[in-house]
Amino acid sequence: MKSEVFIIGLGNPGNAYKNNRHNIGFLFIEEILNKYALKTSKKKKLFCNYSEYCKDDVNYKLFMPNTFMNNSGDSVKAIIDWYKINFEQLFLIVDDIDLEFGKIRFRQKGGSGGHNGLKSIINKIKTKEFKRIRIGIGSPPNLQKEKRSNTISHVLGDFSKKEKLVLNEIFQKIIESIENWDKINNEVIISQLNSLSNSKNNEI
Repeated sequence: MKSEVFIIGLGNPGNAYKNNRHNIGFLFIEEILNKYALKTSKKKKLFCNYSEYCKDDVNYKLFMPNTFMNNSGDSVKAIIDWYKINFEQLFLIVDDIDLEFGKIRFRQKGGSGGHNGLKSIINKIKTKEFKRIRIGIGSPPNLQKEKRSNTISHVLGDFSKKEKLVLNEIFQKIIESIENWDKINNEVIISQLNSLSNSKNNEI
């Protein structure tokens, strides 16, 4: 019997949000779709778009919740319940405004860190013990009086073409790491991702 891995990328559905910084989870899933020439289908009961592929006798199931970011937990809970997922099989991909653009933080458990998508998920599935890969989108200019509105405009702003080129390289490394999970020492994979430096960051 083939093993299964579940990869959920968070974002907001619709063309208006397609290239937003907040949609880095969707962009990651789309990179996998492009890499393996995959198409998605809608799973209405799971509130998401779905695809899958097989590599090295592992089935990788891909999900893009269409509940909008702040209600991501509705879709994630439905996915977990439907497939009866063991949390060891699950990888969640999200943006992180507190990380420098292109930096990665892989954690096997933890709080939301203020991320509304993670807040929704933790609230719905009643646990913080699931793997999440945070990808840095950088912080907005520090305009204290307009901090909230400035943060919103930053996360809902689009990546530049140069930033997307950097992201594509980062995505490939994360894909490789997930596909090597349990094939080599997992702590080594986590350490490599967390220490990954964005050598092109100074060029952007």
